[in-house]
Amino acid sequence: MPVDQSLVGRTFPPTPRFEVSAERIGEFVAATGGEYAGGPAPATFPIVLAFDAMNAFLEAERIDLFRIVHGEQRFAYERAILPGDVLSATLTVATLRQIGGNDIIGTTSEITDVMGAVVCRTSATLVHRGADA
Repeated sequence: MPVDQSLVGRTFPPTPRFEVSAERIGEFVAATGGEYAGGPAPATFPIVLAFDAMNAFLEAERIDLFRIVHGEQRFAYERAILPGDVLSATLTVATLRQIGGNDIIGTTSEITDVMGAVVCRTSATLVHRGADA
């Protein structure tokens, strides 16, 4: 069944606050095959929060994760993410179109600090495979 077009423009509740620590950054870097020497988080670190926001969206809309193919991810920074930051992500469905029985879902997520200031914006393209895919 196709994803409902009325989702376009809908914003979902923010994720729980996530405390960034050197340990968490180090775990992320190790999982991607690197070594963390301290300092700011790598440019792709916000995926940790954006993925939580995406999973909450999929669960709220009863969209099966096993039908999702991640098509694209972009990051636009206002400032670096540092140990000690406490962040959350708020996802909005930006676009939705159907092609060949699949839904192409464009999302944006704002990563904000405890003061509500935007630290990073992410955008993702998700392909929701149709039942016959």
